[in-house]
Amino acid sequence: MKKHIKIAFAYAVAAMACGVFYREFTKGMDFSGVTALSKVHTHLFMLGTVVFLLTALFDSRLNLTGSKLYKPFMVIYNIGVPAASAMMLARGVVQVCGTALSDGGNAAISGVSGIAHVITAAGLVLFFIMLIKRSGDARREKDADRYSAGDAE
Repeated sequence: MKKHIKIAFAYAVAAMACGVFYREFTKGMDFSGVTALSKVHTHLFMLGTVVFLLTALFDSRLNLTGSKLYKPFMVIYNIGVPAASAMMLARGVVQVCGTALSDGGNAAISGVSGIAHVITAAGLVLFFIMLIKRSGDARREKDADRYSAGDAE
């Protein structure tokens, strides 16, 4: 549980740093348009901080760390979210600076961002499968405990 809270805290710090960067960078560049930078802060808070705080809570009730899907979830998800955020950051800086990208450069940012979002989605799917399986296991254990307690009486 402590590990999940530390990860959530790291995502919160990154989210706040990206929020400050967005505000200061756009102000410094005298930019007032729409940019991907405005979404990095929220992505990191929701997909990082909130998901890992929820993971901590679910782990305390369902022992998620005991699942065979736990390590794959942790690796895949923690690759996907930072990579997607980094690509959003790159896209946002390009937008604010008004840099004209080549078709290849534009495609590279879009492609890596898309792959990172797919990786994040795969991590979320693993998380939900893990939750479903562990909640079923917890329910069966609770039922077994109730029946064995009834046998003892």
